[in-house]
Amino acid sequence: MTDPLLPIQRLIRSVADFPKPGVTFRDVTPMLADAGGFARCIDALAEPWQGSGVQAVCGIESRGFIFGAALAQKLHAGFVPLRKPGKLPPPLVTVEYELEYGRDALQARSDALKPGERTLIVDDVLATGGTLAAARELVERLDAVLVGASVLIELPALGGRSRWSGEAPVHSLLRY
Repeated sequence: MTDPLLPIQRLIRSVADFPKPGVTFRDVTPMLADAGGFARCIDALAEPWQGSGVQAVCGIESRGFIFGAALAQKLHAGFVPLRKPGKLPPPLVTVEYELEYGRDALQARSDALKPGERTLIVDDVLATGGTLAAARELVERLDAVLVGASVLIELPALGGRSRWSGEAPVHSLLRY
């Protein structure tokens, strides 16, 4: 039997030694440029969440916006951008987090989610897990109900899934 994700995987380009030596960058732009491939990707990302009552999809800046907005449309939900500092007008809720090379933060408007709203977090890649964990904390601070998280690519060797806590599941489409 053929893997149904193979057509999507074939559209993701591996770029050796980018952005630095020893790193293999997974370039999703060829898949985004292919209408059929992108549609299959969104269908596959949506599949585990069909019927779960998702009311809002939070996309993490920046590629999470692409997948999150399309996924929100597919799930008949609203879309909420989780932004880097300085991109949204106040009032804001901010969560800072550690990176391997410093600190960063995610922000959302304080009224972006309603208390109890069933929410899904979306990003392109789960690597070390700091960004996804910060997004989870941000959703929780906004008093929404976290249904889960969905990522296109997971890099299991970097251990990011271990930083995800709680009962809500993380769904990854592809693993490298």
